[in-house]
Formats: sequence, structure tokens, C-alpha cells
Amino acid sequence: MTTTTSGNCLRPAIPQLCGLLLLACLPSECFAFTSGASSIAPTAVAQTNTDVTKIGSLSVPNVGIGTICWSSDSFLFSFPMNTSVTELKSPELQNLVTAATNQNCGFFDTGERYGSHLKTAVGMGWGETERLLTKLIREANDDSATVKPVVATKFTPSPWRTSVESVVKACDESRKRLGVDAIDLYQIHMPDIVKPLRFMGLDDSYDEIYWDGIAECYHKGLVKNVGVSNYGPTLVSKCHAALAKRGVPLASNQIAYSLIGRHNGAQQTVDKCNELGVKVMAYYPFAMGLLTGKYTSSMPEIIAEDAVTTSLSTSRRSKLEMKDLTRYANGDGKLIPAGGVSPLLKVMEAIAEHRGKTVAQIALNYVICKGAVPIPGARTAAQVSDNLGALNWRLSQDEITLLEYEADNLGFGFDGAGLKKTSEKFVGYGMEKWSLS
Repeated sequence: MTTTTSGNCLRPAIPQLCGLLLLACLPSECFAFTSGASSIAPTAVAQTNTDVTKIGSLSVPNVGIGTICWSSDSFLFSFPMNTSVTELKSPELQNLVTAATNQNCGFFDTGERYGSHLKTAVGMGWGETERLLTKLIREANDDSATVKPVVATKFTPSPWRTSVESVVKACDESRKRLGVDAIDLYQIHMPDIVKPLRFMGLDDSYDEIYWDGIAECYHKGLVKNVGVSNYGPTLVSKCHAALAKRGVPLASNQIAYSLIGRHNGAQQTVDKCNELGVKVMAYYPFAMGLLTGKYTSSMPEIIAEDAVTTSLSTSRRSKLEMKDLTRYANGDGKLIPAGGVSPLLKVMEAIAEHRGKTVAQIALNYVICKGAVPIPGARTAAQVSDNLGALNWRLSQDEITLLEYEADNLGFGFDGAGLKKTSEKFVGYGMEKWSLS
């Protein structure tokens, strides 16, 4: 296929594009999409996943499981480790972890500040999701699994953490909560942006100290691999070089990245990480549900299995989030053109129908094809099962080109919703920003 290059995306020449658009509109009996020499037919998720990649020394499935919304229902207290899953009222999460473990797809991403409850936002409940995940994995404990679950967690930069020792202490506390001798992947959650006293001129950066800290964790054997999150090309290059001087490989960089989230330095970050050999882990691969079709789909039979009804994740959306997501979905005639994300979804639905896949699986597979590991959040086994349907196949280059063309033509990119932004974080006293670019 003849292409012309513009910016970071490969764009099809106009005649070929028209042909692709025509194909997308044809009835399914007219043709089938192909990738390489293999014909595509509807497929079920295999019991044993073989679609894996490397993150440092780890071999992980090409789709992970995000746990940012996992927490107990108690506002004031975290639960003790001897609390049963029944008491935690988490049967859905237990089914999720068991299903993922049984299919050798147990790659979980968590963090010491994770949790969906208000107490997390106001600085309470630190480590709760780590403890909950540990409990769920222990309960699953399927001896038939040939691959043991992999858990990645995160260190949160905070004003009181200003030394190498503070990083080592936080790491050891996470290690104990996870019940392991060494953490599989230990990541710095974000650049050092939390500065409540910035107005007084107290805004020294401790990024380099944090790098020394995770290097020390590595050399002490507390962690097997180290990574970062929300680092752009410049900062990830500096971190990569600083760690290399200490003999520590930088394994990963986790950023917001999706088909409609390649702007504001995201694609440049993926390109730089691929160049450095640093694996990108992509959060918001569905753009908070927009790329599953749950808000605007005209073909509900091919969107994610439990998205046709009010899912648990949807019901937990705040009014601010739903307002922003509705604006992205339908457009507002101002910042978001009328129709919102619908033109892209129509193309995704056409590809999904011909491949026997869901729209969500198309969104995830696109991220995989770009060299990143998508980390979609999940709260049910049904969601995980649908997500794993993105494994063991790949979109063709023509499909990728068409998807990027349609995404670029929307006239906007996804920047998050409500207080959950792709380059901002609510940190208790307000919003703090960073920029990948």
C-alpha cells in the first residue's frame, strides 16, 4: 500500500484510503480481513496464553490488568490480611483473579496509592489495594497455572519523601504487603510534581534522588525490575542514562496511550522508549470506555460483553467524568466536533465485525501493535475475558493505517475526564500538571 508520511502517523494516499473506506462499508459476506497469510475467523480465548512479551527480566502477557479501582468498602479503615474475600464483598474480583491466573494471564498493575474510595483521594488507605490483590492471588492459587502471576506496583513521590532511604523504606513496605521476597516491577508513579508549598518557593525536584532510590532497591534485591510512569521522552532518557551508570536497566514507562491518545507527546514517548528498549505500559487504552463503544455504539452485539448494560465501572463514574465522556462521545460543537468519537467507532465496528472481535479488542490490539502493553482497568471476570480476546492475533498494517487516519480526522485527542486527566493528577490540595512533551 502506498503511503505518505505526516507527523508521527502513517497516512494512506487518497485513492487507497477511498478503497479502504469502501471495504469497511461492504457486507461481511463480501470479504474477510487478513493479516499476513492467515484468514481471520471468530476465536475464543485460549486456556493457555502464548502471546507474551518481555518487560525487563519478566515474561508477561501482552495485555495486563489494572487495579486502580480496587479497594474495600470501608471509608475509615483498611482491612487486615486475615479478612476473608467474602467479608471484603469482592467475589467479582476473586473470580477475575482466578480466571486470569487459570489462563496464565495474571499480570496485575497496582500501586501504594491505588483505590477507588474517596479515602484514597484524601490521602488515606495507602497500600490497601496491594493487600487486597495479595489476598485475591493467594485465594486463587491455582497449582495448574504454568506461569505465576506477575505484580507491578508503584512508589508515590510525596513532599516528605526526600531521600534514597525514603524510597527504600516505601519499597520494603510494598514488598511486605505483596508478600514477596522481591517485587516483580517497581515503578515511580509520576515525576516529582507534588509541591504544596510551591507558592513559597519550595519546589525542589527530587526525581534524581528517586532514581538513586529505586537503583538502591534493585541492588538490595528488593525488586527484580524498575520502571517509571508518566515520563516523556526527555525525562525517560535522563532516567535511563542515570540508572545505566548504576548498572540498573530501566524496564518500563507507563503512560496514557490509546488510538485517540497519541498527542501531547504520547507517540513521541512510545517511539523514544522503543528506541531505548524500555517497554511502554499503556493505561487508558480504552480512553475510559470511549473506545469500547459503550457510550455511542450502534452495534451493541460486538462491544465488550458487559458493556451493553450499566457495568460496575460505569456506575462508579462521577458526574464530572460522565459529563466529559458524553462530550467526547457525542461532541459539543466547540472543542469536540459534532459526532464526537462516532466516526472512528464506525470503522472500528466494521473491522471488529469482519474479524469476529469486539470493538474493545480492536482498541487493545492496536496498542499491542504499536509495541506497548495495554493495562485496561477491570473489575469483573467478563471484562478480563473480553480483554484477553485481543491476544494471539494482530491487526494488519492497512487496518492500523485506516484507524489512525480516522482518529486523526476527529479533530481532538483524549485528555481524560473529570479529575482523571492524562497529564494532571488530583493530589489532595488541588491539581498538579506535567507534560510528556
